[in-house]
Amino acid sequence: MRNFDLMTANRDDRIHALAQGQKVPAKIDDSNVPEMPKSKVGRGANQWMSPKKEREAFNVDPRFEVTLFASEEQFPDIACPIQMRWDSHGRMWVSCSTTYPHVYPGQTPNDKIVILEDLDGDGKADKSSVWAEDLNVPLSFEFGDGGVYVSEEPHMTFLKDTDGDGKADHRETVLTGFGSEDSHHALHDFAWTPDGDLIFRESIFHHTQVETPYGPVRQQNSGWFAWEPKLHRLTAFGTHASTNPWGVTFDDWGQHVASYPIFASAHHALDPPYPEQHPRPSGLQAYSGVCGQEFVDFPNWPKELQGGMVKVRYKSTNRVEFLEWNEGEFGYDEAYKSDIIFSSNLSFIPVDLRYGPRGAMYVCDWYNPVKGHAQYSLRDERRDRLSGRIWRIFPKGAKPQDPPKIAGASIPDLLDILKRREYRYRYWAKRELREKKPAEVKAALDKWVAKLDPKDERFRHHQVEAIWAYRNVEQANLPLLREVLACDNHNARAAAARQLRHWHGLAKDGDKLLARAGADQNGLVRMEAAIACSYVGTKEAFEVLAEVVTLPSERHLSYAIKTSLGSAPMRKFWDKDTVEKTNPQVYGFLFKQKASNQRAEKTQRDKKFDRQKNLLKVKVSCIKERMLFASEYMLKPNLGDYKEAFGEIPAKPNQPIRIEFDNPDATPHNFVLVQPDSLEAVGLAANEMAKDPEAAKSGQFIPKSKKIIVYTKMLKQGERETLRFKAPRKPGRYPYLCSFPGHWAIMKGVLVVK
Repeated sequence: MRNFDLMTANRDDRIHALAQGQKVPAKIDDSNVPEMPKSKVGRGANQWMSPKKEREAFNVDPRFEVTLFASEEQFPDIACPIQMRWDSHGRMWVSCSTTYPHVYPGQTPNDKIVILEDLDGDGKADKSSVWAEDLNVPLSFEFGDGGVYVSEEPHMTFLKDTDGDGKADHRETVLTGFGSEDSHHALHDFAWTPDGDLIFRESIFHHTQVETPYGPVRQQNSGWFAWEPKLHRLTAFGTHASTNPWGVTFDDWGQHVASYPIFASAHHALDPPYPEQHPRPSGLQAYSGVCGQEFVDFPNWPKELQGGMVKVRYKSTNRVEFLEWNEGEFGYDEAYKSDIIFSSNLSFIPVDLRYGPRGAMYVCDWYNPVKGHAQYSLRDERRDRLSGRIWRIFPKGAKPQDPPKIAGASIPDLLDILKRREYRYRYWAKRELREKKPAEVKAALDKWVAKLDPKDERFRHHQVEAIWAYRNVEQANLPLLREVLACDNHNARAAAARQLRHWHGLAKDGDKLLARAGADQNGLVRMEAAIACSYVGTKEAFEVLAEVVTLPSERHLSYAIKTSLGSAPMRKFWDKDTVEKTNPQVYGFLFKQKASNQRAEKTQRDKKFDRQKNLLKVKVSCIKERMLFASEYMLKPNLGDYKEAFGEIPAKPNQPIRIEFDNPDATPHNFVLVQPDSLEAVGLAANEMAKDPEAAKSGQFIPKSKKIIVYTKMLKQGERETLRFKAPRKPGRYPYLCSFPGHWAIMKGVLVVK
C-alpha cells in the first residue's frame, strides 16, 4: 500500500498542476517509488507437475475417460483460467487472469478472454485466439445482447466485436460501484436465470453502491444481484454474510443451486433495509469451496447418474464429485455419493465445470502450487502465472452427441429446443431468443404453446419453459400462468409462483393468485409465494405472508418466510415492538424460530460440571475471513468480565474447563487441543487426510493420534459446540489449532498449564 499511496500522490500532484495551467511532463515521474520488498515465504507450496504427470495423479471413476482438452503447453494464453462459457457456434470461451490476486504497483492488468476451438471433433482444442485483453481480473463473464458482460471490479463491463474481426473493439462500463476490497470475493458467478435475468454475486468484505435510473442499489458483506439489461434495472436480494460462494446453476425446474448456500432458491427474498443483512442460514447445507456444478441430463451419460449433480471442489480436497439432488418437504439437499476425479496433487485447482455441446463435461483447472491468498503472501513469487489446463470428462464407450443448431436458427426451431431434456441446450436457445425481436418471439410462442400435447410426459415442463421464454423477451402470458398455478404438478406450480414476483402487477387477480400459492399444500410452492411477497411489496402481499406463517414450515421454507418478513418492503407493515399485538401469528412464527435456533438444553451431567467452584470458563471464536482464533477466559465462575487471552489461556493442573467454541465464519473450523510440541505433527497429519478420498469424505479432518487431547467437530457457519474436560495434570504449553487442512499453520493458540 505504501507504493500505491506514493503513486496516487504523484498523480494528484499532476492533476493539481494541470488545473493551475502548469506544464507537466508527458510521462508521470514515479522515481520516488521504491522497489517492492521481497515477500516472505511462510509455508511450503504444493508440487508442480506437467499436464501429463498431473493426469497420472488423478484417481478416475472407471466409468469415465479424462483427457486433456487444452493446456499452457499448446496455448500459453490460457494461463490462469477462471471460468468457461460455450458460444452458440460450439466454441469454448475462457476468462484468464495472471493479474490475480491484485495489480502490483507500477504494472497494468492484461487479463484475457480466449476462444478455444476443437476443429476436428477429436476432443482436443486445435485453435486458440484472444478475443479480449487488457482486462482486470475477469472473475466471470456471460454472453448477452450481442456481446459479453464481464466482471472487472468495481465495474461490470460490456464488450463487443462490432467489426467482425474476432476481437472485442467496443468497451462500455454498464454498472460501477461494486465493492473492490478483495479481488477473490469480487463480482462473480454470472448466469442467466431460466426467465432471463443476469444474476451475479459478491461476498464478504465488500461494500457496494451502484447508481441506477431507479436509485442507488447498496449491499455489503455479500449478496446477490439480478440485472435486467433492457430495463437497466439492478435488484439486490439474498444478502447474508458468506465467503467464496462460487458456482451457480439451475435444476430442471429452475431451482437455483449454488455453493453457499446450496439450495439458493430459498435465499431470494429482497434485502432488509440497508445496511442490515438477512440472518445466517444456520443448519442449512452450504459449502464455500465449490466452484461449479452441472446436473446430469445428457443421455450419453450413465443412466444411474441421470438427475444427479456433478460439481468441482477446490478445498479442502481437490476433486470432481457426483451428488444426488434430493427433494424434501421444505426444500432440496444434496447427498455426496462418489468421486469422478480425485487428485492427491493439491496443485490441481478446479474452478469451473461446464457441459459442452456434445455431452462431455469440461473442468477449468487453475493449476497452481500456491492455493489461496489468505495462507500466502499476495506477492509470493511461487505463484504460477504460466499454467492452465482444461480437462475433458466423457463416459467410456459413449458417442458424442450431435447438438442442435443454435446460431442462426429460426425462432420456431429455437422454441422446439426448449423441449429438450438437456438444460444447456435450453439455456443456449433462450440466450439466442433474447437477441430476436420480442413481438416476433411472442407470436411464435403463442402458437407453440397452443400446439403442446397434454399427453406428453413433459407437458407441464414445456409450459413452464414457455413462461420463462415469455419473460426472456419482456412479454407475458397470464392465462398460461393461471393454468400452471392450478395444475397437478407441484414443481410446475412452484415455478409459476416464482413468476408472480414479476407478473403479479400485470394480472387483475394478482392478489388472489399470490394467496392461492401461499396456501398451497406443497412447501416449495409456499416458499416461492413467501419470497414473491417481498417483491410485490404491498399490504395485501404482507397479509398473504402473514397467512403463510400459520402453515407448517421448517428449514428452507422457514428461512424464506423469515427473510421475506425481514425484507425492506415487508418491514413497512410490522414493527418488532408491537407485532405481538398487531400480528400475533407473525410474532408466534418469529418467536418459534428464535427458540429453535437457541435450542441446546444442557444435560444433568453438564449442569453438575458447570457448578464446580474452580471452573475455568473459556470462549473461543473464529475471526471471520482471517483464519485466527479469538479467545477470552474467566478464571472462576461468575468472577466478572472475561479477559482477552491474546493467544494464551492460563489454567491450573486438573482444573475443570468449559470451552464454548463458535464459528461465525463461512469456512468450517474446529478446535483441537494437543500435547506439547505436537501442533505441527497433528496439522501435517490433517493435511495428509485431504489427499485420501475416504479420509476426507466426512470433512472432519481429525487424524488418529494419541497426541490429541480433546476436539470439537468441524463447525459450519453459525454452529457452536461446548467442550468440558479437566486440564492436563502435567504443567506445560498445550497448543490448540484448527485442523482443517492448511488452517493450522496460522489458526492456533496455547493452553498454558502451571
